[in-house]
Parts: sequence; C-alpha cells; structure tokens
Amino acid sequence: MSAPTLSRRHRIRRGALTVALATCVGAALVSCSDASSDGAGVAAGQSAASPAADARLARLAQQAADTGSLGVIVRVDSGDGKPVEIAKQAAWTKDDHTLAAGDQFRVGSNTKTVTATLVLQQVAENKISLDDTVEKWLPGVVKNGNDITVRMLLNHTSGLGDFLLTPEFLPSLTGQEKRTWRPQELLAITPDQDPPAEPGETYSYSNANYEALGLILEKATGSSLAELIKEKITGPLKMNDSYLATDADWNTGGQHVTGYEPNAERLKEILSDTVYLPDGVGFAGPERPDDNVDTSAIDPSWSWAAGDMVSTAADWQTFLTALNSGELLPEAQLKQMRTTVDAPEEGGGYGLGLMRVDTDCGTVWGHTGGLPGYSSEIYTDATGTRSVAVFSNTNFGIKDKAAATANKALVEAATCQMLGKAQPSDRPTG
Repeated sequence: MSAPTLSRRHRIRRGALTVALATCVGAALVSCSDASSDGAGVAAGQSAASPAADARLARLAQQAADTGSLGVIVRVDSGDGKPVEIAKQAAWTKDDHTLAAGDQFRVGSNTKTVTATLVLQQVAENKISLDDTVEKWLPGVVKNGNDITVRMLLNHTSGLGDFLLTPEFLPSLTGQEKRTWRPQELLAITPDQDPPAEPGETYSYSNANYEALGLILEKATGSSLAELIKEKITGPLKMNDSYLATDADWNTGGQHVTGYEPNAERLKEILSDTVYLPDGVGFAGPERPDDNVDTSAIDPSWSWAAGDMVSTAADWQTFLTALNSGELLPEAQLKQMRTTVDAPEEGGGYGLGLMRVDTDCGTVWGHTGGLPGYSSEIYTDATGTRSVAVFSNTNFGIKDKAAATANKALVEAATCQMLGKAQPSDRPTG
C-alpha cells in the first residue's frame, strides 16, 4: 500500500492523520466543529448533578453514538462518591459487542501522562534531570540529541517531527502491514519538524518524543517500561484492568470495546478537505455496516510509551485523580508537569505530558488519545477531586462534521457536569 501524498496545501497543523491518531480528533472541548451544539446542557434552575442532568447526558451520548461515534462510554465523577456511568451505542454494533461502562479500551496517547509521571518520579529521585540531553542517555539514537533535553521531549518542543505519516510506517498504522517496530527503528525514520524548528523553539506534537522517553526510562532504571508501569502506577493504585499492550491481543480476559473506522472510500471523503488520500488507502479489518471496518485486531504495540496502554474509564480516572491530587508526585514535580507551553490546537497549553484545556466551564487537566478505532478524552479539575472520561469506539469517524458536533456537545456537557456547572448556553443572562 502506498503512502498518501501530502502537498503543503493539504496539510493542516500536524496533518489530519497525525492529529487524529496523536491526540484524538481535535480537542472536542474546544473546536471539534465550528457548528454549535444543540444546547442540551444543564437547564437554568437545575443542579449540574441531578437525575435530569444525568438523563440529558445519556441522551447526548446516544445522539453521539447514532451520529457517528458508534459507541460511547461516559463516566463522570463529581467527587461525591456517586459516579455517573453511561454506555450507549449504535444499534448495529450490538451484533459485535454490547457495550458496558467498565469495558477495556485502548486509551492511546493518554499513555503519555503515565510515561511523563514515571520520568518525573525519576527526576524527584535525582536519577534523571529535565536538563539532561537526549544524547547523554541515548547516544547516536536521536538526531540533534546533543541539543534536545528531556524537558523538550516531555513538552513536545524537541524539533522532532512524527513518524506516523512516513511511507515506511503508514501501512503498519492502518494495519495493512503486520510488522513489529522497535522504538529505535521509529526514531530512525522520524523526520524533522515541518516547518523546521530548533530544539526548544516551538511546540509540535510528536509521538517520537515519547518513544525516546521510554528508552531513557528503561536505561535509567534497568527495568522494562511495562514493569515500571505495574510497579509505580497500576499496582499501587489497584488499576487491575490496565496494562501496557505488547500486541493486538486483549490479555486480561475481560470485556473489551470493539473499535471501528470508516472504510477507504468514506475515509477519503471525510478527510477530503484536509489531506489527499489515494484511492484504496484505508484501515484493515472485517467489513461492517454503514461503510465501516472493525479495527480491533490492528496491532498498536508500535505506540509503546507514546500510546499503548489498555485501561477502563474508572481505572484511568483513578490514575489521573491520584496524579492531580499530588499522590504520585512531589509538589515540585507536579508544578513542573503543569508548567505549560502554548498549544492552542490542544485547547490551551501542554505541560510535561499533561494538557491544560480551558473550557467555558473552567480549566481542566488531562490528555486525549487516539488509535485506530479508539478515541478518548479524560480530565480532572485542578485539585484532582473531580474527573470525567469520554470514550468513543471510532477515531476518524468523529472527524465527520455531524459526528464532531455531536461529540463536542457530549464532551462539553460531561465536563461541565463534572465541574458542577451549567453550560454557558443555559446560564441566566443579565
């Protein structure tokens, strides 16, 4: 399969493919679509946490599923010990799997927050410095390694591009070619940032940064990344449904979400305004209704430290709550993690593996994730007391305008409900 030809006029920021698979389909909290939501927020006079608000959230979830998200898991924890859990799906997807709020899910780039947490734990123990050069830890592995620091890898200011759109890698990304990639191989094919930038100069999201960080962690600790995650994160927090995947299998025996993407023809149509895809470029998998394919068997192990974790909504909220409440990092390192560079395409700023997203209902902290068939947004408030997770079992499918609008309305409503606030369209005026 040939890689798509990307002329400059067809590129948008990191390119449509990179955007969707690096951080989710475009920060639903801020600008998934220029169209407005349907106003189905918390009505004036109603509590943001009430049976009426919960029912409205369920309706928005079903609307999103029927409009293109296909399957949606929403979990809102307002810090009162009574989380709201919702699972809705398009009717035909029930033939493959009946969705439940506790199903396992590929959380994609949310994994970066775990990797960054592990690095900052090593910083707190004086085993790694944020000012260490990449060359110190990985001699000869990363281009310009003498000029790139650990901090620059963490906040995506390294000047490295992304390997996702390279002709060598794209067939693996779409599942058309089965190949096990080592992080060193991915770093070897990583291009320069486009347009070029010196290390430390500008923010540009790249999975290559976190491939390098995974290698640095293993070298600094003498342990594998999977061992570190279990020892430092999932074990202590009793995240029993979370692990770093090594292949396309789902290893725990629990229920997992079936992921879908548009077939080649529909994918080309969805992306036509942003990137040119030659005919036939699409995701591998069994054909499903409404011009979709089942992408659940595509191997995500290439994403490793950048995006390879499997988890559940409840498990990941446990992690993010522990992180932002100060349980996993000393105060100094949490402050470093929250020191952000400008990242308007993410809805605010990007720290050290942690996004700051400025919503109309308040500022939230977390990350987004995207892999073939899986898209997620998970956030907490500043104290880690309240949290929200929204999972969709398609990634490129919610790039479609109508689907993006419905997804945006759902994420906005869930986030405002998490923060205990009415949506702006429902607040009294004057």
